[in-house]
Amino acid sequence: MKDKILPLDYDQYSIEELTEKANKIIASLEKENDLNNSTDSYQELIKLNNIIEKKFHKNFKSIGEETNKKIKEITKK
Repeated sequence: MKDKILPLDYDQYSIEELTEKANKIIASLEKENDLNNSTDSYQELIKLNNIIEKKFHKNFKSIGEETNKKIKEITKK
């Protein structure tokens, strides 16, 4: 399955906001009786999941780098 190009505005949202959007999609899918008509919603949910995962890894990496810098500063003293 080819991913559609993601809207650029997703980069402006926080992980929490993206998670909220994903939860709304999940809630609407749970209410849907005919899931054959929900392909677009599933694809958007997968894309949101990928964006959330990338943002999480980026934040995790940033925290690790900051921690390493602080540890190096402390050990120099």
